[in-house]
Amino acid sequence: MNELQIIAGCKEQKREAQKILYEKYARAMYGICLRYSSDMDTAQDLLQDGFMKVFANINSFQNKGSFEGWLKRIFINHALEDLRKKKSFIQVAEDPQNLPDIVDDATEEEQMYQISEDELLKMIQELPRGYSAVFNLYAIENYSHKEIAEMLAISEGTSRSQYVRARQLLQTKVNQYIKERS
Repeated sequence: MNELQIIAGCKEQKREAQKILYEKYARAMYGICLRYSSDMDTAQDLLQDGFMKVFANINSFQNKGSFEGWLKRIFINHALEDLRKKKSFIQVAEDPQNLPDIVDDATEEEQMYQISEDELLKMIQELPRGYSAVFNLYAIENYSHKEIAEMLAISEGTSRSQYVRARQLLQTKVNQYIKERS
């Protein structure tokens, strides 16, 4: 089955097509769920619930654009909805001009390459949930702070400050990890 046939089968609620779709995309969507959750059990729940949303809303996919992009958007929105329900965001009235600078130099980049992807993911998951969500949306998914603010119903300043704080905490974790390994 090609992708269009799988989508058509899912629109007809055929179990075989749903199974193929799940098997084809579950790993990638689980990666998204892991980035926005604090543990593997929560990520697994998000994955299952996310696919339920996909199957319930598959008729809204008009075969325009990337199907995987459409899926990613559903999973990201579902994970963010979970974060909002748990009130994981801290609203701050902060002037973005007053935020500390983030050090972006080669040594930090070199340090990041000394850490496995799994270890870095674990560090991101250990961040406060609001911080990790903004970090993921900005640094990994490439959304702007304006878009993040709209998605999360927070101010742009809150998005920026949570990103800066997430970077600072992550840098501290990276430094500690490297120090412990040395």
